[in-house]
Amino acid sequence: MDSVLMGSLKSHFPKVSLLQNLPYPYKLSSTVTPCCWSPRISCGLRDGPRKPLWRSRVLSSEAIQVVQSLKLAKSTPPKLEEVFSARLARLLKVDLLDTLAELQRQNELDLALKVFIFVRKEVWYKPDVSLYCDMIRLLGKNKLIEMAEELFRELKEEGLEPNTRVFTEMIGAYLQLGMIEKAMEAYGLMKASGCTPDKLTFTILLRNLERVREEELVAAVKNDCTKFMDCSEKFLEEVERKRPKRTVGQV
Repeated sequence: MDSVLMGSLKSHFPKVSLLQNLPYPYKLSSTVTPCCWSPRISCGLRDGPRKPLWRSRVLSSEAIQVVQSLKLAKSTPPKLEEVFSARLARLLKVDLLDTLAELQRQNELDLALKVFIFVRKEVWYKPDVSLYCDMIRLLGKNKLIEMAEELFRELKEEGLEPNTRVFTEMIGAYLQLGMIEKAMEAYGLMKASGCTPDKLTFTILLRNLERVREEELVAAVKNDCTKFMDCSEKFLEEVERKRPKRTVGQV
């Protein structure tokens, strides 16, 4: 079952080498020497930032200074490489991961991609599903769907299994681009893999499907709510109450 499912995943998410084929400004110079994070999840599909999954940290002064230095140097490749080699490489593990999370929070896409690649080359690096989730969310937010698909595919290559949050981030990424069919394919794969849709999954699906008036899909997702969620009626009422109201004549 697992081999069949992952084969299906790979067919849906074709390989696009994130590390090898990145054009500037995403690709790090080969001269840069590479040296857990507190996820902060925010997206236009959500009401606001979600709380970190396991802790909340205040950035250290070192991490704050490196974030500022990266932003100041980002338009000048030689200066940026110097910041990577002279400052980023000296950060403690926790500060390096907090730096990445802060760049993601500020939607500094180019810098976050560079630091993500940098982190993956560190000797202490161990594959982490949540690290991938944050990057998939950021790529989806910026409508870089092929790169989001590539990260999804690389999860398996790093010995990780997609979980509910990974699938939800991919669903959200597709919906950012109005790719309803692909979003529903990802939702189907989520259920087929044994991952249980959660409140965020259903909220993202329902709000977007209702917005484009996909009534049959809305009905199917609502039916799934009753299967997977406790107090589903209360949840559906809450989603409906928070849905933006159409004005007269609006389509």
